[in-house]
Amino acid sequence: MTNPDALLPGLLEARPDRHVSIAGTTLAHAALLGAAGAVAESLAGRTRVAVLATPTMSTVLAVTGALLAGVEVVPVPPDSGAGELRHIIDDAAPELWLGPAPEGSEVPSLEVDAGARSSYEPVVVDPEHTAFVLYTSGTTGLPKGVLLSHRAVAAGLDGLVDAWSWSADDVLVHGLPLFHVHGLVLGVLGPLRVGGSLTHVGRGTPEAYAGASGTMYFAVPTIWSRIAESPEHAEELRGARLLVSGSAALPVPVFERLRELTGLEVAERYGMSETLITVATRADGTRRAGWVGVPIKGVETRLRSEDGGQVPRDGESVGRLEVRGTTLFGGYLNRPDATDETRTEDGWFVTGDVAVIDPTGMHRIVGRESVDLIKSAGYRIGAGEIESTLLGHPAVAECAVVGVPDDDLGQRIVAYVVPRPGSGEPDPAELTAYVGEQLSAHKRPRAVVFVDALPRNEMGKVQKKRLV
Repeated sequence: MTNPDALLPGLLEARPDRHVSIAGTTLAHAALLGAAGAVAESLAGRTRVAVLATPTMSTVLAVTGALLAGVEVVPVPPDSGAGELRHIIDDAAPELWLGPAPEGSEVPSLEVDAGARSSYEPVVVDPEHTAFVLYTSGTTGLPKGVLLSHRAVAAGLDGLVDAWSWSADDVLVHGLPLFHVHGLVLGVLGPLRVGGSLTHVGRGTPEAYAGASGTMYFAVPTIWSRIAESPEHAEELRGARLLVSGSAALPVPVFERLRELTGLEVAERYGMSETLITVATRADGTRRAGWVGVPIKGVETRLRSEDGGQVPRDGESVGRLEVRGTTLFGGYLNRPDATDETRTEDGWFVTGDVAVIDPTGMHRIVGRESVDLIKSAGYRIGAGEIESTLLGHPAVAECAVVGVPDDDLGQRIVAYVVPRPGSGEPDPAELTAYVGEQLSAHKRPRAVVFVDALPRNEMGKVQKKRLV
């Protein structure tokens, strides 16, 4: 019998005119279903598998086949260090590697054959069954395994289908890693759920994005910044209907430059491994640079102060962002203590991020409470607002703002700035004054430090703790 809660109904239709293309290999949905069916067939009796999530068809087939079989998937970053890899494998205890295994791994591997075909026999999967054990970035200790159910993944995707009017007629283009929510859940399972097509371009260069023909494009701000600096390639995206940015805030100048070059305003969204995407700018809604939209269907958000009080939705007041809804994870693998720490007494998930919400429900993410909320001279200041302002200065290519301990102020604002090539090293006093002119005086940096580059992770997020 066909599972009415099937995670990938669009793929099960096996339409020959829809495709997935990645790393030089293209499979129509019908062929993809046959190859994934062969993978599913080979997993009889298995419970959990690890997938070295390279941007290849092997990864797509491994993940898809395991999900069809109701087998839990542990996506592993292919650039994992020895210690991280050992921790993930010891913690998740997969029965085998599905597809290629890292060199030296003692866990057996099972080959994925893109040329194999099997008549897929639908398996009934409990919607509450775990689909993914997705490991966090480990910014606060060893990575934790986030348990995401079939129901949560389906709810998250359906919320975006609604928000973005995503359909089988869409062709999604992106070049994102396949071991995160953005690239894997949205970027691969999204097209397979709606029955649309996917073109993965490999490395996310302006040339690669311009050379692909799509209706929707996903990228992180680093990629969008490079496209904005390459007008001839940006022009090629004018035929798209939706450009989406996530994983970090999109600088206002990049938003404005892309609007000028493509005729489109980028839609931003917000989420994390534990919640999937919870807030998104709607395709039919207002788009504002630096704002990530409104809650998707099935999700609620709220802002709380340090003492648990309600923070007004006035577009200015900063509060701790809490979320509840159908997209939430089921807990951390083997870590009930850590799971409990993320929940409030009345059942909301504490994201660890701080945000503002305006009267219309639009959200702006200030950043992580631990590094992006600066408490200086009695003020609560969002680093993101200062960063967006600095990026409007013609001499600033990139920047990151942090709070540094200060005996007098509590924290003093320090801006790390990458000068724009050809501009020379700007005057720190000029940049400080520029912020003071655009924002309140108490938001001016007390120091400006010039650097050649900002430390970033694989998704383009600045690693501020390495700066501090």
